[in-house]
Amino acid sequence: MKSKILITREVFQEVLDYLQPYFEISANQEDAPFDAPTLARRLADRDGVMTALTDRVDSALLDHCPKLKAVCNIAVGYNNIAVAACTAHGVMATNTPGVLDNSTADFTWALILATARRLTEAEAYLRNGEWKGWHLKQLLGVDVYRATLGIFGMGRIGQAVARRAEGFEMTVLYNSRTPLSDVIEQHCGAAYATKNEILEKADIITLNLPYSAETHHFIGAKELAKMKPTAILINVARGGVIDDQALVDALSSGLILGAGLDVFENEPRFHSAFLKLKNVVLAPHIASSTRATRLAMAMTAARNLAAALTTGNPPNLLNPEVKG
Repeated sequence: MKSKILITREVFQEVLDYLQPYFEISANQEDAPFDAPTLARRLADRDGVMTALTDRVDSALLDHCPKLKAVCNIAVGYNNIAVAACTAHGVMATNTPGVLDNSTADFTWALILATARRLTEAEAYLRNGEWKGWHLKQLLGVDVYRATLGIFGMGRIGQAVARRAEGFEMTVLYNSRTPLSDVIEQHCGAAYATKNEILEKADIITLNLPYSAETHHFIGAKELAKMKPTAILINVARGGVIDDQALVDALSSGLILGAGLDVFENEPRFHSAFLKLKNVVLAPHIASSTRATRLAMAMTAARNLAAALTTGNPPNLLNPEVKG
């Protein structure tokens, strides 16, 4: 008898085709997010699940899922999964590292350039019929070429962002929990700096660090006050890494020049004041959203699930202690 699995959000047909020989599949191809009671009900008789960031997996949910053996997140981040609770319930948890680094780094640069050159503001200006012709001081932005880039979080994505800075001949400073080796620093063209040094020196700051209790409001009013008035802030990490109210205040007052945001606190809800600001570029959590990358993410999660329920050894296990 095949194991039973649930896929909580719409996936590509290739993923369903891969999983079909292994499992009895219930797939939410209608793509309507499940609320907590619905998810608990749908998981009650399932052996495994492929989850999205919209699904909260915690002790309260797991208490209703006695057969569940594996939770496989279609994301590299997993702040939606209480890993310790999974371990306590004997449930393997996995993520999808390594498959979205380059697409996310590309999108980080899309936000850097769009924010520095006021691209969305310029497009709205044109679309609204306000453009009456060229003039010298029209929509002045800031240069990226030979600017100083500060990166918080120097994992795979942060390193990919840094490597792309070489073409702009930038000075790259980074801060992370563990400094890189000299070899990797040289490969990335980056130098370690303290948090305060980056805040004070960088023209462009990107956030590429995971969300956790330690990084909650990593950038708040105190940090924003230390940034240059000509600086821009980019977040492709997770909502909650920035205090959104503090950022709204900083952008409204001109404390910093601009921001580019792909993630928000409490998304898909977000601070409505962002919509009134011209000096912020907004995107709906799409940094990894190319077909190739999203397919690779979903297939990685599917392979994790297949391995978890057949061999008990998924390649991207977050809680190896569950097997001990």
